[in-house]
Amino acid sequence: MHSVDVDPPWDADAWRQSARAALRAGVPPDALSWNGEAQGGLGFGSDLSSLPVVRESPRVSADFLSLASAVLCHRDPHRHGLLYRMLWRISAGERALLERATDADVHRARELEKSVRRDNHKMKAFVRFREIPGEANAFVAWFEPQHYIVDRVAPFFARRFTGMRWAILTPYRSAYWNGALLAFGPGGVRADAPADDAQETLWRTYYANIFNPARLNPRMMRQEMPQKYWKLLPEAHLLPDLIRDAGLRVRDMAERAPEPPRRKIPLPAPASPDPADDSLAALHAAAHQCRRCPLWQPATQTVTGEGPEHARAMVVDQQPGDAEDLSGRPLVGAAGKLFTRALEELGLDRSTFYLTHALKHFSFEQRGRFRVARTPEASHLQACRSWLQRELATVRPHVVMCLGEIATQSVLGNDFKLKSQRGLWHTLPNGIRVLATAHPSWVLRHSGEAQKRAYARFVGDLRLLLEEEEVQGNIS
Repeated sequence: MHSVDVDPPWDADAWRQSARAALRAGVPPDALSWNGEAQGGLGFGSDLSSLPVVRESPRVSADFLSLASAVLCHRDPHRHGLLYRMLWRISAGERALLERATDADVHRARELEKSVRRDNHKMKAFVRFREIPGEANAFVAWFEPQHYIVDRVAPFFARRFTGMRWAILTPYRSAYWNGALLAFGPGGVRADAPADDAQETLWRTYYANIFNPARLNPRMMRQEMPQKYWKLLPEAHLLPDLIRDAGLRVRDMAERAPEPPRRKIPLPAPASPDPADDSLAALHAAAHQCRRCPLWQPATQTVTGEGPEHARAMVVDQQPGDAEDLSGRPLVGAAGKLFTRALEELGLDRSTFYLTHALKHFSFEQRGRFRVARTPEASHLQACRSWLQRELATVRPHVVMCLGEIATQSVLGNDFKLKSQRGLWHTLPNGIRVLATAHPSWVLRHSGEAQKRAYARFVGDLRLLLEEEEVQGNIS
C-alpha cells in the first residue's frame, strides 16, 4: 500500500504529478491511500517517482482535466481516489468513460463538480467588500466557502475590480490583489475584516426601497440566497422584517386607489431662429441654435461652413466626423486631409473654396471609447436641407463639388445615383453647375494598389473643376 499526499489538496498539478507517477508504475487504485483516506494501509511516505516505470501514461481529454480541476476543490476526502480510479479505467481502455452518465464513478464526479460550480457562483454573488478605514481605495471581504474554491474564483475578482486594492479572507485561504498582482496566503478570521463601512447604510436604504413585496417567494429566495450566507450580506439584516411585513404591504398596495398614469409628454422642439441678415455670419449663428432634429443633443457642436462669403466654388461634404465635431471645422479629419492633398496636387488652393456639410451635426454611435459615424436618417437630412439651401443662396457659387451620394442627393434630389452619374456635370435651375464624386473615405477604405487606383480616379474627378474656364482663374 502506498500513501500519497497532495499539497495543497485542491491543487490539480500536484494531483496530476502523483497520479501520473502511480499510473506509470502500474499501482492499482486499491493500493493507494490519498491523504490518509479511508483505505488506510501500509507504506506511508512512499516516493512514487522512484518506482519503476512499467507503462506509459495515457492521453486524457480536456473534459477530464476540467472535471478533475473542479472535483479536486471539493471537500470530499475520497475525491483524489475517485479521480485516480477513473484515470486508471481510462488507461485500461475505457476511453469513452465520461460519456456514460449512469456509471457510478462518473455520476459521483459530476455531482462533486456541480457542487463546486454552485459554490463558485455563490462566492461571486455574495462577496461584499468593505473599505479599510484610513486607507484609500483598499477593501477587504470575508467569505466562508463550502469548498476549496478561492484559487478558482479569485481571478474573477481580479478582472472585475482591477482598479482597486482588495483582499478576500476565508477560514482556509486568502487572496490579495494589489492592482497588478494576485497573491494567496493563509486563512484568517472574521474579525480581520471590517464589520461595516460608510456605504452600507446607503446600500440598505436602496435595497429596502427596491424590495417588491408582491413578488416575494421565500422558498425561491432561500434557494438562491441560502440563509448560511445571510450573515455575510449587509442587506440580509433587513430580510426578516421585509419578509414579515410583505403581506401587509401587498394588501395596502391592493387597497390603494389607482392613480391615473402620469406620462411625460415631450415638449415640441423649439423653432430655430432665422438669420438676422443675409450674411454668412448671421446664418452660422442661427445654425448653432438649430434644434430641428435630435442630433444636436449628443453632438459636441454645430459644424458650419468655412471659406469666402462669395466663393466661386463650393464643396459639400456628407456630414461632420469625429475630428470635425470636436474642432467645429469642416473636412479636417482623415478624409479631409486626403481631399486637401488632392487639391494641392492639382494646384488648387483650399482656402478659395467654401466648404460645408449637408448635415450640420455629427451622427454617430458610441462603441467603447470611440464614436463611429452612422448613416443619417432621412428626417435628419431634411431638417438640415434648408441650411444648405440658404448657404447656396448666400454664397452663390458658380460650381458645386459634392463628396458622396448623400451630399449629392441633398443638392440634386433623392433620385441621384452616384454609381452611374459620378463625374458628370449637372445644372441647377439657378444656373449653378454641380459635379459629384466619391467621398474621400471611399479611397481610404482601399489598400495597396487598389487605393492608388481609387485615389487617381478621385483626383481625376477633381481635375474636372479646372475645365470650367469661368472658375479656373479664381480657385487656382
